[in-house]
Amino acid sequence: MKNVLLSLTTISLVSIGLIVSGCSTTNRPNLSVETTGVTDEPATGFANIKEGSEEDFIMTVGRRVYFTSGSAQLDDVTRETLELQAEWLRRHPRWLIKLQGYADDPKGHNANIQLSAQRANAVMDYLAERGVARQRMWAKGYGRERQVRDCKDISCKALNRRVVVNLRTEFDEAAPQFKQARG
Repeated sequence: MKNVLLSLTTISLVSIGLIVSGCSTTNRPNLSVETTGVTDEPATGFANIKEGSEEDFIMTVGRRVYFTSGSAQLDDVTRETLELQAEWLRRHPRWLIKLQGYADDPKGHNANIQLSAQRANAVMDYLAERGVARQRMWAKGYGRERQVRDCKDISCKALNRRVVVNLRTEFDEAAPQFKQARG
């Protein structure tokens, strides 16, 4: 019995050795950054993100929400993201919020501008209902401008049906507040 176990152990060790020796290191990624081998080490480029910064907003809650074709209705996934955004924006009231809506539906330029504005306004309404001061926000519909992808595939086109939440330190020319101040 000892010989059988010894033979099985030997075969197992030889097999593992052959498998490991057959592994090539040429397919490993070339890491240009030295690591210490610690698995909870901050990722390069993200170590200095400050709480309340624009990078913090993008990395922790995300700045995009998506819509179905021809619709400005918020779905469950969109509402979940907006809940996180509203919480973050309430904690960081120094930021102004520009909501940029986009659409790529086949109904023409004016319909896309209108739909993208409806999407941006739906997001603004939702954030306001969650305690984000309306006077901090403004919305603009861009229609098909600034498409993520110009394509015919449905999964690709879906990326264009979005609202992007951009943090600002001052109002721009698209904001009603900007126009009122200039008078």
